[in-house]
Amino acid sequence: MVALTGAISPGPLLTYTIVKSVQTKKRGYLTGIWVIAGHALLEAGIIIFLLLGFSFILKNAIIIRIIGTVGGIILIFFGLSILRDIHKNNISTDFLNNSAPEACEVENRNLSGGNKTGNPVIGGFLISMSNPYWWIWWVTIGLAFIVQFEISFRQWLKLAAFFLGHEAGDLVWYLLVSMLSSWGAHRINKKTYYGILAVCGLFMILFGIYLGVSPFMTDIV
Repeated sequence: MVALTGAISPGPLLTYTIVKSVQTKKRGYLTGIWVIAGHALLEAGIIIFLLLGFSFILKNAIIIRIIGTVGGIILIFFGLSILRDIHKNNISTDFLNNSAPEACEVENRNLSGGNKTGNPVIGGFLISMSNPYWWIWWVTIGLAFIVQFEISFRQWLKLAAFFLGHEAGDLVWYLLVSMLSSWGAHRINKKTYYGILAVCGLFMILFGIYLGVSPFMTDIV
């Protein structure tokens, strides 16, 4: 659910997926899988980096509580921002009506800057890495999750569940987007889209509260 809240928000990776799905003549409906494959490679790298560079925090109660609090606050902030933008109708839904091939061509040139993102796996990797929101999410909320649930290389089942669960949220949304785009259904109902965002925003707020409060409710050695 948390991964889905990030994936569902309009951004460069979403636009790239729509463009590539429309342009891919053979099995374009599977484009979302390849885009998220590149995205997952990058996220596997940052998870390993966090586990190697920040393993010491698992032994410090103060740091654990600080990270939990900061991650919870940011999660609540993003959730409230989503609900606020829905209320003010500030969330762009232009991509829902982007069915013109010419527009897709222009957008693809703007996103790719050449042929580097011609391969959807490479494109998913590069475009994800270029998104500042992605970096902010991982060094705050992502790190807070790792600490809160004691994810480590020794706890490989937790690590696998965390990684696969996170990527599953991305995969579900982007595969749906690529299928709808490739099959010509370029229009997703705006009310439905806003409804999904509202549920995800509320979930972010509730989970943010849990993430911020739970480190203070248990004894940390």
